Amino acid sequence: MFASSAFRPKILRASVTAALTAGVIVLAGSAAAAPRPLFPFATPEPPQAAQPAPSDETDVPFEPPARFKRQVVSYSTREAAGTIIIDTPNTYLYYVLGNGQAIRYGIGVGRDGFTWSGTQTITRKAEWPDWTPPPEMIARQPYLPRQMAGGPGNPLGARAMYLGGTVYRIHGTTQPSTIGTHVSSGCIRLTNPDVTDLYSRVSVGTKVIVLPMDRRA
Repeated sequence: MFASSAFRPKILRASVTAALTAGVIVLAGSAAAAPRPLFPFATPEPPQAAQPAPSDETDVPFEPPARFKRQVVSYSTREAAGTIIIDTPNTYLYYVLGNGQAIRYGIGVGRDGFTWSGTQTITRKAEWPDWTPPPEMIARQPYLPRQMAGGPGNPLGARAMYLGGTVYRIHGTTQPSTIGTHVSSGCIRLTNPDVTDLYSRVSVGTKVIVLPMDRRA
C-alpha cells in the first residue's frame, strides 16, 4: 500500500509532462501550417477602385423632344431645293428638298438682343473647327479663351458653316439640351449628329435665309 502511494506523484508528473509536450507539438504544427500575422487587428483593407466622377452633359446621351428631331416634313416655299431657311421664333432649320418637302432640324438661336435676320451664303465649311471668339464677345465675356483648338470639347462642335462676312455660323454644340432655346450670341446651333448631316448636304455658296423673330415660316 505504501509502495503504491510512493509512485503516484511520479506518475502524475509524467502525465502532465506528456500532455504539455503534446500541446507544444500541436501548436507548433498549427503555426507552421498557417502563420498568424504579428498584428491581427491591424490588417489593412484592400484598395478600393477609384470611382468615376459624375458625368456632365457632354457625356450623357440627350434625347430631344420629338418635334426637334431631324425629320422630313411638308414645307411650302418658293425657294429652290438646297436652300436653308432659319425659322428663328420656332427654333427650326429647314433644308429645302423641293416638291413641297424639307428636312427640319431643331436648333438653338440667339438670345434676347442677339437675334438677327437677312440672307447670307455659306462661304466656308470646316470639320471640328477651331474657335476664335470675336472681339465683341471677348468684351462681353472677358473670361473666354482667345482661341480653342477644334475637338469634342470645342463649343462649335463637330462641324461649322460660316455665313458670308459675318461673325455668325451654323455649327454643332457640346450642349444638346440647348436645342429649342434662345441661348446663343447669334449663331445657329444644332446637335453634332444633325450638323454633320446638314454639312454633308450643303456646299459653299448655299443660300441661307434667316427669318426675323416676328415672322414665322
